[in-house]
Amino acid sequence: MNIIFATGNKHKLQEAQQILGPSFSLKTSAECGITEDIPETADTLKGNAIQKAMYIWDRLHVNCFADDTGLEIDALDGAPGVYSARYAGEKCSFQDNIEKVLKELEGVPAPRTARFRCVIALVIDGDVTTFDGFVEGEITLEPRGNGGFGYDPIFKPQGYTQCFSELSPEEKNAISHRGMAMSLLSKHLNSLK
Repeated sequence: MNIIFATGNKHKLQEAQQILGPSFSLKTSAECGITEDIPETADTLKGNAIQKAMYIWDRLHVNCFADDTGLEIDALDGAPGVYSARYAGEKCSFQDNIEKVLKELEGVPAPRTARFRCVIALVIDGDVTTFDGFVEGEITLEPRGNGGFGYDPIFKPQGYTQCFSELSPEEKNAISHRGMAMSLLSKHLNSLK
């Protein structure tokens, strides 16, 4: 099945393709001619995921999905949350975001509890279905590991001694917020075949 993933993030695309498997052929929105930034103006992860997926549907009328993901840190009252990708500013890097979080958490004792949450919005023939995944964990005192992306170097999932960035892609996908949401998406898509 061919389906568009409304993302410009190659890491997310690789993760999604690994989880969904070879029976699905994913293309990014850019590969289908949508090169502008897709709006993310909702105040919830679910709202942003639906907004992005419907943006693709409204322009191309093809089956698609989008996700929105947020890191919720309890000591920061749930921040960065819906602003996770641009927490340090509109043109910030992953490193900028990590540095801002660690600065804001200076002096906060362990465990610095947090969770990653992911919402996927799927549009099939104009109908929207959403899938949620989350993983509990904590924020480390400093970045660790070389894998993953985003906040992976400072997020240690519950029950693990390693951060997401220290796990193999297969290990991370088996327990991650996106992995859970993608697994639900996969089951749903397979049920439509």
